Amino acid sequence: MEEWVYAFLLHLQNKNFSPLTIKSYRADLEEFLDFCNKRQLTDIKEFTSANIRSFLAALQTQHNPARNTILRKIASLRSFAAYLLDQGELAQNPFKLLPAPKRQKLLPKFLTESETEQLLDTAAHTKMAPRDRALFELMYSSGLRRSEVTNLKIADVDFFNGIVKVFGKGSKERLVPVTDTALAALKDYLASRPNPQPQEALFLNHNGKPLTGDGLAYIFKNTAISAHLVRKVTPHSLRHSFATHLLNNGCDLRSLQEMLGHKSLAATQVYTHVSVERLKSVYQNAHPKGKENSL
Repeated sequence: MEEWVYAFLLHLQNKNFSPLTIKSYRADLEEFLDFCNKRQLTDIKEFTSANIRSFLAALQTQHNPARNTILRKIASLRSFAAYLLDQGELAQNPFKLLPAPKRQKLLPKFLTESETEQLLDTAAHTKMAPRDRALFELMYSSGLRRSEVTNLKIADVDFFNGIVKVFGKGSKERLVPVTDTALAALKDYLASRPNPQPQEALFLNHNGKPLTGDGLAYIFKNTAISAHLVRKVTPHSLRHSFATHLLNNGCDLRSLQEMLGHKSLAATQVYTHVSVERLKSVYQNAHPKGKENSL
């Protein structure tokens, strides 16, 4: 079974799945392998509904994981099953009669506009201020994922048209607007670098090497602490903030979907939560009796 798991991971790599996605698949499948090895279930024919059900039951008994964590592991195993079916290694789909729990609906964790300003202002006063200011301004300006921003080249930024070319999930390319503030910060940062070339990484670490995802997370953690923000802040927090603030200020869902690089509108609709103050404002302006009360 172990050989088929690594063949599947190589298949995902050849299909240009993102490194983070492959990392998640690897962790989930290796956990399943560990479960099987302890029970001497090493043959691929042991990849059955009964053993998958036992694995999921053991997970919930030992670790009590969140429902969405279980769903992610099921998705990894389901994709592995689909691959084995394509390869002719399974006679039937082990998930055919295996019900999946419903996804837990969680609202994205985002910063308020004032908290975002506080974070951006702090980023402009770090030890590597030119880079960090440009980094935070760009991510908030364009709602980029962690992997998207670390994969950017200098040539991906179109300073004349004010857009950035992003390679999202599945290496799909999209163009996203960039604010004038972010463009100015990027120009200042690049001016601080010795002879930057178009094909070089847009963001470098303190050793002059391309910034990694872990490095980006470290920068966000330290900057949030310096900004005295109570809540946990990750690179994705700024993406959630970007989406929420755009919707709160009148952006339509279709445009937001395109900027975020979501495949379906349903993925974008999670951001339709708005503040009570905005709801009241819309209500007062739209309801006939509300208009009377505001006169």
